Amino acid sequence: MKKLFVVVLLLMLSACAFAQKDYVGRYDVYTGYTYLGSPDMNLTQRGLNVQAGLNLRRWLAFGVDYSVEFGRGTLTAAKLKPALHQELVTLLGETTANSLAVPFDATTQTFAAGPNIVFHPRKRLAAFVHPSIGAIHENITIDPLDSNYVPIAVGVVTQLEAQGTIKTTKPNDTTYFYGLGGGFEYAATKHVHIRTDIEFVHVFLYESLLANSRNSVRVSIGPTFNFGKNVSR
Repeated sequence: MKKLFVVVLLLMLSACAFAQKDYVGRYDVYTGYTYLGSPDMNLTQRGLNVQAGLNLRRWLAFGVDYSVEFGRGTLTAAKLKPALHQELVTLLGETTANSLAVPFDATTQTFAAGPNIVFHPRKRLAAFVHPSIGAIHENITIDPLDSNYVPIAVGVVTQLEAQGTIKTTKPNDTTYFYGLGGGFEYAATKHVHIRTDIEFVHVFLYESLLANSRNSVRVSIGPTFNFGKNVSR
């Protein structure tokens, strides 16, 4: 899916490279609904995305990005580091350990900044592509009382706390992410546009607990307010 996204973007951008638009304001402010999906953690989140941009040229912008999403996922033994996974298998047996699923609530915030390459295939349509590099902070609340094996799940979480693997049932982590994003913007009026932004990112949260990093996709849609002096070139 990621490879297809990249191919489509490249084809689209190469076809649009020489189009023009009457007005491109110096500044952009965007706010909209966002969806963040992390299939590796069975985690689906929804929230708010805010962006602010400075159009340096008609084809080049620099922006900052902030998002906050809320949702619920599932932690299973298979996602834990190999040593922890093996401890659970030894303690519970392979079948029970691998069937154990402990839900958690997550609040995720992302902070990013970087360039946008922008093209204007039509007077009302812009297309853009950008790297996705930044910081991510996540708070989770582990809820063993809502698991499929409540007594076992409570015991496992208690044991992880005792070992110091997790210091609390409400751990948090801050790290980095990287990926690729892009999308479209339609000018409903001269100063009000509708933006759709799609990003594929690789995330490295909770490395002391989880065996692998995760792949996530973020989709945002909402209005953009474009204003300021016309960028002529």
